Amino acid sequence: MKITDLISKDTINLELSAHSKADVINSLVQTLASANKLTDENAFKSAIWERENHTSTGIGDGIAIPHAKAKTVKQPAIAFGRSLAGVDYQSLDNKPAHLFFMIAASESADNDHLDTLARLSSMLMDSSFRDDLLAAQSDDEILTIIDQKEQQKQEEQGAAQKSASKYLLAVTACPTGIAHTYMAADALKAQADQLGYQIKVETRGSGGAKNVLTDQDIARADAVIIAADTKIDLNRFDGKVVIEAGVTDGIRRPEALINRALANDAPRYRSHDQTAKSESGKQGNAIYRHLMNGVSHMLPFVVGGGILIALGFIFGIEAHIPGDPNYHRFAEALNTIGGGNAFGLMVPVLAGFIAMSIADRPGLAPGMVGGFMATQGDSGFLGGLIAGFLAGYTVVALKHLLARLPDSLDGIKTILIYPLLSIFITGMLMFFVVEIPVGMFNHALGSWLQSMGTTNAVLLGLILGGMMAVDMGGPINKAAYTFGLAMIAEGFFTPHAAIMAGGMVPPLGIALATLLFKNKFTQEERDAGKTNIVMGISFITEGAIPFAAADPGRVIPSLVVGSAVTGALSMLFNIGIRAPHGGLFVIGLVEGNAMLYLLAIVIGSIITAIMLGTLKKAID
Repeated sequence: MKITDLISKDTINLELSAHSKADVINSLVQTLASANKLTDENAFKSAIWERENHTSTGIGDGIAIPHAKAKTVKQPAIAFGRSLAGVDYQSLDNKPAHLFFMIAASESADNDHLDTLARLSSMLMDSSFRDDLLAAQSDDEILTIIDQKEQQKQEEQGAAQKSASKYLLAVTACPTGIAHTYMAADALKAQADQLGYQIKVETRGSGGAKNVLTDQDIARADAVIIAADTKIDLNRFDGKVVIEAGVTDGIRRPEALINRALANDAPRYRSHDQTAKSESGKQGNAIYRHLMNGVSHMLPFVVGGGILIALGFIFGIEAHIPGDPNYHRFAEALNTIGGGNAFGLMVPVLAGFIAMSIADRPGLAPGMVGGFMATQGDSGFLGGLIAGFLAGYTVVALKHLLARLPDSLDGIKTILIYPLLSIFITGMLMFFVVEIPVGMFNHALGSWLQSMGTTNAVLLGLILGGMMAVDMGGPINKAAYTFGLAMIAEGFFTPHAAIMAGGMVPPLGIALATLLFKNKFTQEERDAGKTNIVMGISFITEGAIPFAAADPGRVIPSLVVGSAVTGALSMLFNIGIRAPHGGLFVIGLVEGNAMLYLLAIVIGSIITAIMLGTLKKAID
């Protein structure tokens, strides 16, 4: 069935006289009724509004597709209306709509009808097709434009069916492995399905790798997409087309990644080609990926160790000398396990896996040694960061310098030459170059934090809290979180309390807004708001991402303001926390007044909710 079997001259209105969404619906329903397509005009209009109340059919880009399936439809049809001036249709992009396709489907509509309607929706994604419809001068020209575009679309679909044998693989991963990992996987799977391709996605989340790609999968694959902010071992994909990008690219532009992977000039990965570059091979992106690889491997030590330390203080770890009347053996054990051991490994693990991300396995040993030197000296967390990059690029340089050694020595390179030279060089650089200046900087930073007045503390909390809500799990959010971890490692606990509180506000504020301002959110959004309650109290900021992606101009400012206020209040109340994660589940471990800490989170969430309720438009 063709689209022009459903749309005809008597269901076209090129001069739609409408000033509101209601005017558009009334006019198009009347057009269908006049064309004898409906048995009950009012009943069909009610069905259209029932669908609109669920979610606006103003899909953006100047298009609205109101539709309903009802027994009052005598004959399936499409009414087309055009408003060159534009109508506020409460579209998803909050821009005026110009092209309106009202779809009337009968209850007995078969798959042929439904496929035709789906094809129309797909055609409207083409901006040139929309421009042609806006420029058309007559009803006949409208029908011709639709016919030509539909023929082109059917030819494209035929070509896509021929290539349906294309088999894609993907790996998604983010530093914390909680939300972005799975959102990217879902986006890639949905887009591949829409394009007619098969795809298998391996997720490397906090619970480990799931849906792991097998040797058979890799052998069969036409291309591999890596959407990750952590280091992924690519050697298993040797010889395959491999496209690398950040995990947010997997969420936001899955179609572009798939098209790039299947392009004729797509790059093939060679495991021994040191000059191979990823699609997003800018140095800044590479450094971020290396850093996040270190952070992701460090987090289990930080979270587990930090919470054990905090629990130790509940049991009175301050009295740690046997014989002291307040001595508590269990508290000492908690502190020894969490602080002396888990936290003691934090910086070496960070440095080791940064280096390993840069130079593969030979980077691990010099990275961990450099990180351990930082913990034993005065350079601390910052010194560990530097050690990781020093060690990684030292090994890369050694690989280039020793590339011409005889093949007979390959067996001892990784077991002797690389470890010996890289540990020596990294250690010397740490000892003579890094330790003194970075140690001086750490002491200066500590002195500043200790002497910080109330105004400066509030300003710092304002900045850190706001950073947590800017990209909700992206680089800015992770930069603030990493700074908080560094401060915990140096013995300063108030900055991270502000960071955690600020990170809880976006999902909690959105959840509150969906409860207080129900007319501003669709039913799907209200359902997602309930989920955000759990994500918010668990310190999973990513729960706010779908809302921010759908309406960034209103949502992101609301989130940033609420989070910034909460961060500032946390610092004003002088709240500290040794646990680096856990959200409200570790509120009993805060240093200071736990109720004031909770108050700061509540205030920020209320501010976010009120701003959202004020800025967002009501859904008719």
